[in-house]
Amino acid sequence: MTQDATPIATVPVADRSPSSPVSRRWIVLATVGIAAAAAAIGYWSHARHFEDTDDAQVDGDISNVSPRISGHLIAVKVVENQSVKAGEVLAVIDPTDLRITLEQARAQVAQAQAQLGADDPSVPITESSNRSALSSARSDLVAARAGLSAARRAAEQIRFQLAQATANDKTAQLELQRSLKLVAEGAVSQADHDLHVNAAEASSASVAALTRALSAAEDRALQQQAQITSLEAHLDEIQSNAPRHVAAREAVASLRQASVDLAKAELAQAEQNLAYTNIVAPVSGVVAKKAAAVGDHVAPGQVIFAISETESLWITANFRETQLKAMQPDQPVGVHVDALDLDLRGTVESIGGATGSRLSVFPPENASGNYVKVVQRIPVRIRLEPGQPGADRLRIGMSVEPAVTVR
Repeated sequence: MTQDATPIATVPVADRSPSSPVSRRWIVLATVGIAAAAAAIGYWSHARHFEDTDDAQVDGDISNVSPRISGHLIAVKVVENQSVKAGEVLAVIDPTDLRITLEQARAQVAQAQAQLGADDPSVPITESSNRSALSSARSDLVAARAGLSAARRAAEQIRFQLAQATANDKTAQLELQRSLKLVAEGAVSQADHDLHVNAAEASSASVAALTRALSAAEDRALQQQAQITSLEAHLDEIQSNAPRHVAAREAVASLRQASVDLAKAELAQAEQNLAYTNIVAPVSGVVAKKAAAVGDHVAPGQVIFAISETESLWITANFRETQLKAMQPDQPVGVHVDALDLDLRGTVESIGGATGSRLSVFPPENASGNYVKVVQRIPVRIRLEPGQPGADRLRIGMSVEPAVTVR
């Protein structure tokens, strides 16, 4: 007997068409996974070759300008945010009093030079006078010694004459004594006796005269000797005092020269102070702060302008210490400037010598003795390549994002 075929019940199979919800879910998951893997691979590749940070800013020097002298401002020639060049006049101090001081300094220089001119020739004059006095004293001494020698020779000659006269007088006195005896005996006439008397008196007078002459000659010799002693003392005095006189004159001349030098220095200072009435920009840049107005009294050390340099800027990037393993100077750096949406090129110039926490005004102190490890940041200085378009728009403090190529 033939049995009828009964259909077998089947379980419906899920729809596998791409338009089904299940298929779309799997596609999305697979796409997300592939994208995540690609992102992870890209991040790993980037992290392997680059080190970047968003803790970075444009850095540069800010020059604080203060006057060199005190005074009242009569002109202020700049405003804030104005670009200035090095040497450009920023403000002017009233120069009236300083001009008067300058004229006084010039007058003092002229006066000191006149005094020097009056005293300066005295040194050679004193030297010439000393040489003349020394020569005269030596001549006088030579003449006195010659006079002494002549006086001694004259005294010696008179002494010889006195000896001869004394001998003649002795003979005349003996002849007189014999004549007296002969006259008494009548053997000699009175006339002959008178001749003997006259001869004896004449010889006695000659002896007396020569004795007085000898005494006078000896006195002249003693006077010449005393004069020689005086002249020798005078010569010694001249020889001893001459250098002192010259030294005294030289000291006076040096004092006058020092007065001239001092007056010239004061004149130079007065001229410099007058030049300081113009307060000029020490560097080129932008006036970042102005704290001066016409009529203000300013003094040295008072900051009246702040100039932010714009020509020599660099980047200070604070990298985590874990990022410095492969970082070293001269590595290329790409710098993105947030405010300008600008990309610049640079080079690692140097790596800081201490962490930012240690360089802060109030470094952290671990008073409790408990240590908590925190990843520190170290400043890295990045030098920008010169001549890049848009670099002139950089300003100190702008945020940047540097990326250092470490491999």
